[in-house]
Amino acid sequence: MWQRIDPGAAGFAPDLAERLDALIEEGRAPGLHGVVVARRGRLVLERYGRGEDYAWNTSLGVVDFGPETRHDIRSVTKSVVGLLYGVALSAGLVPEPGEPILRHFPEHADLAADPGRAALTVEHAMTMTLGLEWDESAPYTGPENSEIAMEMAEDRYRFVLECPIVEEPGKRWSYSGGAAALVGGLIARGVGRPLEEFARDALFAPLGITSFEWMAGEDGVASAASGLRLAPRDLARIGQAVLDAEVIPASWIADMLRPRVPTWDGFSYGYLWHVGPDRPEEPSLRRAMAVGNGGQRLFLFPDLDLVVAVTAGMYNGGEQDAAARAVLDEVLLPSLTS
Repeated sequence: MWQRIDPGAAGFAPDLAERLDALIEEGRAPGLHGVVVARRGRLVLERYGRGEDYAWNTSLGVVDFGPETRHDIRSVTKSVVGLLYGVALSAGLVPEPGEPILRHFPEHADLAADPGRAALTVEHAMTMTLGLEWDESAPYTGPENSEIAMEMAEDRYRFVLECPIVEEPGKRWSYSGGAAALVGGLIARGVGRPLEEFARDALFAPLGITSFEWMAGEDGVASAASGLRLAPRDLARIGQAVLDAEVIPASWIADMLRPRVPTWDGFSYGYLWHVGPDRPEEPSLRRAMAVGNGGQRLFLFPDLDLVVAVTAGMYNGGEQDAAARAVLDEVLLPSLTS
């Protein structure tokens, strides 16, 4: 359970709640469903809204959100899978990042016979630098989107691994739910049980998270790319566990959050986490970030010991980050006093 702390005692302006309420009332955080702010391991503030929500593409109607309401976290799921990989790696259950990935999908030996594919490593999947053809620019509503086509495939792993090679692996970041699916498959195979069961026992239960849902594709396999549903308070709890190296080994967290390949606007990608931006003039604002369609965000500010979880309903929209950006840049960061 979270212990609460007043904003002033947590190093924020005492009127933090009023500032956030004003932002919401003035319509400057479009589609906002939930905000949870924690600092120094304590719950500073949470706010919940009302709006139409979806579980993937199934409308749930208009929902009154609250502390226990599960929410799609979409591609934030990928970053949770990154944590699970580290837990499994520390137990010797999954391959090291440098190992060839097709070695662990022996049923696709025909693909491994291709020297280009044989060169693909686990790290290429973790950093989304596989060099395979993959396109998620279409809405996440049909097979024109590569992730949706994968979720409809008979064998998701073959679907990804037989994609055409378009460039040398390791050279360029290219967003890919298929990369996360491969990592999820490695975890499930290594631990000998479904991904969602391992997550429950190895991560969620030790953190006191008892309510979650993990949606699956047509093959019945939990989607490592976007299938997880969590309450924002529990999402923030996971973020705090990363800052505290609780349950997840500290050595893995350091590797996971090390910038490895540039992405956009000064950000880089680690192992299934966004890190940055590079702001030498503001070193305390370095952050790690998990990002999901619709405005789902988990921000970690290690130097500030600050965690911010945001859920929103701007699915497939052009202003998906508007609510989270407003909460951070117009309310939370300007309200810091120490």
